[in-house]
Amino acid sequence: MTVILFDFFGTLVHYSPDHTGQDHARSHDLLRRYGADLGYPDYLAAWTHTWKEFERRSDRDDREFSLTDAATGFLTGALGRAPLGAEVGAFAAAYLSEWNAGVTYPPEIVDCVRGLARDHRLAVVTNTHQPELVPDHLDAMGLLPSFEVVVTSVEVGWRKPHPVIYATALDALGVDAASAVFVGDTYVPDFVGPEEAGITAFLIDPHRRAPVRDERRLTSVVDLPSRLEARLEAGR
Repeated sequence: MTVILFDFFGTLVHYSPDHTGQDHARSHDLLRRYGADLGYPDYLAAWTHTWKEFERRSDRDDREFSLTDAATGFLTGALGRAPLGAEVGAFAAAYLSEWNAGVTYPPEIVDCVRGLARDHRLAVVTNTHQPELVPDHLDAMGLLPSFEVVVTSVEVGWRKPHPVIYATALDALGVDAASAVFVGDTYVPDFVGPEEAGITAFLIDPHRRAPVRDERRLTSVVDLPSRLEARLEAGR
C-alpha cells in the first residue's frame, strides 16, 4: 500500500487559471451596489491587478493569502473606504461561485481515484485561497470519502513548494516521506518541492516541457496505477 498525495487543480480537476475568464456579472453588480463606479472591463482589470499583487507577495516567501485578504484589499481600493465584513464575505462568495463555473470533473479521473482508493491511502495537498473550496469539490465529485486528509495552503499558511505543507500532510497521515508519492501538474510545487522533501514525485507533463525522467512523467492521473505497479515490481 502506497500513500499518494495529490495536487488538486489541474491534477484531479480541469480548471481555468485565469481569474477573470468566467462571467463575473454577479460580483460586479455587488461592487456597484457597494458604491464603486467601475464598468465591467475596469472591474476585471482592477481585480486582476489586485490578485497579481498578492501573488507577487506570496512568490517572495511562499506565504499564502486568503480570498478574504484579496477581496478586502480590492474592495478597499475600489470603494475608497474600508469595506464592511458582510460586504467582503458576499463579494468573495459571489466571485468564487462564478470562478467555479470553470472547474470540471473528468469522469476518467474520478474512476481512477476510486480505484486507487481501494488499495492505497490518499490525500490532497493543494494551494488554494479558500479552506472549504477543495473539500466541497471533492464532495461534489463523490470522492471526499476516498481521501483521509485534505491539506490546504490557506489553512497551513504556507504554499507549495514550502516544505511545511508537505510535512503537515505527512504528519497528519502518520507516515514518513519515503512511504509517500506526490502527483501534480506544476513542476516546482508538485515535483521539485516534494522531491526536496524526500517524497517521490510524478509530474503530469503531457507536452514533455519539464526536465523529469520519463518514468516520472504522466500524461494524466490515469497513468498512475501502471506507474505504481512498475515501481512495485522494480522494488522486488
